[in-house]
Amino acid sequence: MKKIVLTGIKPTGEPHIGNYFGAIKPAIDLSKNSDVKGFFFIADYHALNFIKDAKLLKELTRKIACTWLACGLDPKKVVFYRQSAVSEVTELSWILNNVTSKGLMNRAHAYKASVDKATNEGKDEDFYVNMGLFNYPILMAADILLYNAKFVPVGLDQKQHIEMARDIAKSFNKTYGSTLVVPSELISESVATIPGIDGQKMSKSYNNTIPLFCDETQLKKLISSIKTDSTSPSEPKSLDSAIFNLYRLFASQEQIETMARRFHSGIGWAEAKQELFEVVNAYLRPMREKYNYYMEHYDEVEKILDAGSKKARKIARETISRVREAVGLE
Repeated sequence: MKKIVLTGIKPTGEPHIGNYFGAIKPAIDLSKNSDVKGFFFIADYHALNFIKDAKLLKELTRKIACTWLACGLDPKKVVFYRQSAVSEVTELSWILNNVTSKGLMNRAHAYKASVDKATNEGKDEDFYVNMGLFNYPILMAADILLYNAKFVPVGLDQKQHIEMARDIAKSFNKTYGSTLVVPSELISESVATIPGIDGQKMSKSYNNTIPLFCDETQLKKLISSIKTDSTSPSEPKSLDSAIFNLYRLFASQEQIETMARRFHSGIGWAEAKQELFEVVNAYLRPMREKYNYYMEHYDEVEKILDAGSKKARKIARETISRVREAVGLE
């Protein structure tokens, strides 16, 4: 039996380097294993919490679809689909609502952050909370459990969602008998947190990202703006700096060892940034070219997504039938 692995990304903004190394690349690498069956989806239902503009949602969905393909996803070896094309996910989400405690949802990071924001502003604690936000982890659990996924590659900041999906699956199985596969997270600790241009974790929330497919001019400008300390060119530099931590993601082992020696012996930050730009640009250029091709030939992408959605629905129907029988709806 192949291991079933699932991952998805919300179409809520421009894909950036943090998305790539934190979720996209690990998932695609894993899908290349012969003992793995991969499910990759565009989480457009989830995006409705954030995007209230239909035209924008369609455009961002298009960009995410092209991103997966440009980064090396092989639709012949995986199931690649839109979340919203498989209506069974919303049915399962509703059923899971009935075995999920409010207390579990109260502990969700996104919900707590929204409550804290409102409280700090002197507003009602639920001012920024709609039910989509509150029930977000249940829909994510449905995404996972619908396809019997055993492993879910995520960044460290998403670990809680998989823990919640695990708790929800266990609650369902305890109530109705062994029906759902209990999932586990897969986290690559070495790239779990990607530094942004300000040294913090790369995140759209911090406005410190480096877009995955920006042109060379913008890429160089962003890398040049990465925050550094005031050490002189002749002084040793920390290997824990954002510059070196980003460099090691894109460079070969030989390049990393050479750069480490230069950091120890002293290198100017301007020179280090130039070296970083060169390895990043060389790494991203082929993917950028593929991305631009798919954006200009999106009809090809639509056909790929439609074919993947049909495969996904076949499995989703089997799971829903099993779940409906377990709870007494069939």
